[in-house]
Amino acid sequence: MQLLPEGARRLAAWCVVVLLAAGVGWVGILLCAEFRTAVVPVLLALLGTALLGPLYRRMVKARINRSLAAALTCVAVAVVVGGAVYVVVAALFHTGAQIASSLRQASRSVAEHFGAAGTSLDDIAANSKDLLARFGGTAASNVVSGVSVVAETLAMGFLALLLVFFFLRDSHRVAGSLRSLAPRGTADVVEAMARRAYAAVEGFMRGTTIIALIDALCITVGLLVLRVPGAVGLGALVFVGAYIPYLGAFLSGAVAVLVALADRGFVIALWTLGLVLAIQMLEGYGLQPMIQSRQVQMHPAVVLLAITAGASVAGVLGMLLAVPLTAAAFGVVHELRVRYAPEGPVAPGFPGVPGAPGPSEDS
Repeated sequence: MQLLPEGARRLAAWCVVVLLAAGVGWVGILLCAEFRTAVVPVLLALLGTALLGPLYRRMVKARINRSLAAALTCVAVAVVVGGAVYVVVAALFHTGAQIASSLRQASRSVAEHFGAAGTSLDDIAANSKDLLARFGGTAASNVVSGVSVVAETLAMGFLALLLVFFFLRDSHRVAGSLRSLAPRGTADVVEAMARRAYAAVEGFMRGTTIIALIDALCITVGLLVLRVPGAVGLGALVFVGAYIPYLGAFLSGAVAVLVALADRGFVIALWTLGLVLAIQMLEGYGLQPMIQSRQVQMHPAVVLLAITAGASVAGVLGMLLAVPLTAAAFGVVHELRVRYAPEGPVAPGFPGVPGAPGPSEDS
């Protein structure tokens, strides 16, 4: 190694570090995938705790017992989430037949216009009968596997809700537990990194919730003005979809346009499309820079790359978790840079963590 120039030795050292970090990360991803039924609820519970922490702390400051405050918070979450899911499902159930009919009519018009034979939905349905007859066993097994997936999802959701309760109730003990587990002499650094990471996730969840509320309110009012059925349910769908950046807004907006097309016709569907695009522009050029950038300082390109990587690793769930986990990693890196960087001008504090040790005293 001494025969190599200094630049080559540094490059080799960095390559070893990058390969080692990539290997450790890949093994960690494989382990998380293997134990996903335990890992996913923990991650979702951390996101829920970051979002609900301020409400819980206000209850505790109002001299409500910690266990009771955590239980009331979890009950409120269950009611809100359950109500939103019910409203969305009910709205889509009542308009599902109309959407299918509208799509069938649109496929017929396209087939007649271009003269393409066998491309309508009716032809596809007729041709698919043979496939179903041949692969009936496979279809039945897929139905069974789908039921098992739904059951597994419900179980993980229930476990995540229980973990949110325990995380909230015992949040005041987290700092002491981290310090006791940290190697000797690193307790302060470990606690500071954990607080930075948690504050970054808390800021992301807070900013996303504010943006989601504004988007849902705007889309609901617009759909009510256009007299699109299921406006409240579609607004709830927009709120839920906002937690998956970019793709969630696209999917919820597409559903709103399809419902308008099925019930109100082509002209109202165009107006709905314009409404959705206007709200997305308001979010991208107004709300995101004004609200989200104050909470989590990440370039849009970093967000897109994180979402793409998360989708390739864990699908929709990976897209949901990618951005907050990346925000937490940015917070840890910033804390390490502040502590170990050479003397000189230091970049501004991480948004949402302005030089403070953490989000609060009891988190």
